Amino acid sequence: MSGRLDGVRVVVTGASSGIGEATARALATEGATVALLARRTDMLEEIAADIATTGGDARAYQVDVTDAAAVRDTVNSVAADLGAIDVLVNNAGVGSMSLAVDADLDEWHTMVDVNLHGVLHSSHAALPHLVEAAKGARGVADLITVSSASGRRVPKPTSNVYAATKHAVGAFCEALRQELGPQHVRVGLVEPGFVVTDMTSGRDFGELEALEASDVADTIVFMLTRPRRHGINEVLMRAIGQDS
Repeated sequence: MSGRLDGVRVVVTGASSGIGEATARALATEGATVALLARRTDMLEEIAADIATTGGDARAYQVDVTDAAAVRDTVNSVAADLGAIDVLVNNAGVGSMSLAVDADLDEWHTMVDVNLHGVLHSSHAALPHLVEAAKGARGVADLITVSSASGRRVPKPTSNVYAATKHAVGAFCEALRQELGPQHVRVGLVEPGFVVTDMTSGRDFGELEALEASDVADTIVFMLTRPRRHGINEVLMRAIGQDS
């Protein structure tokens, strides 16, 4: 399969469903070789096999992003298998909404572990590979993190810790942008509003037509296919009519 990302080697976390799966499929369609990272091996292998039927190249790697050592080992294995890592897409995330006085503290910890620590673990493991890849023929490497509109503005009280993790991710990515730009590693943040995924299953959007996972995937493809000089650092995308 050939396309605008021929020869580009990409790691996608949280790739077993939703935005991660849609992104992996879209990147493979553009010719990228995609390493699918998530906990659910059976789903990853099914997605990789399906991508192969259309001529794409995707590989499944089972890992929990909250385990720093496992993430480091997996990322290094991907780099060895593919020869390099040109792009990291941080996508793994979870959400739990409740008022603070009613909250389960374990759910707060889980959101911090996945949404924030997971991004830190994957980014830390991938950064040496990205800096090295930027010296290659493509002349640039990319680190894109899927955050949330809740990382811009807290939409409601029940968003408390979820929004906090997303604000933290935004600050982290801005610092990376400032640090890594001179080394030709572009850092981008995607902040979707309401998206139809497993995480929002059962949610009533009313008359609002929520975004699809493919909408976010298309945005990521757009970011990765800009000329080397062009870094898209932050994209806020919401369904038409969404008020928060």
